[in-house]
Amino acid sequence: MAIEDNKVVGIEYTVKDAQTGEVIDSNVGHKPLRFITGKGQIIPGLEKKIKEMNVGESADVLVKAEEAYGPKDENAVQTLPREQFAGIDLQEGMTLYGQGENGETVQVTVKSFDDKEVTIDFNHPLAGKDLMFSVNVKEVRDATPEEVMTGQVQEDEHCGSGQCGCSH
Repeated sequence: MAIEDNKVVGIEYTVKDAQTGEVIDSNVGHKPLRFITGKGQIIPGLEKKIKEMNVGESADVLVKAEEAYGPKDENAVQTLPREQFAGIDLQEGMTLYGQGENGETVQVTVKSFDDKEVTIDFNHPLAGKDLMFSVNVKEVRDATPEEVMTGQVQEDEHCGSGQCGCSH
């Protein structure tokens, strides 16, 4: 039975770089990652496959870059004056956070630097990479009206009362 939109889904996963096999992230042995379907909270290629699964089901899911973090955009690499990074102990590969034009948080990676310039990359670190997920659907429940409205999964504070949509 397919999982519809506005469900809270909890998954256990391990994600690897599909080319190198290097483990990028995993929550195995920890709390499930919970998200609300249809809200764009996880990468599209993974959500599409999870919606075809059932509770207790596991699958290996190959998500191409286009349905993950998108292709790498060479125009997203910029070189800026070193003065803009005053007071920062720069290291190649480090992640910095700044503010975008519309006030949103922007993540950049330091590609290289010298005494005069710093080259930063605005691409997501996984842009251009095909990803292999080993995923297990641990739970599926209806999202509460508040969760649907806010897009925020309410954790289990009031679990046991049945108010969270669980079957306790």
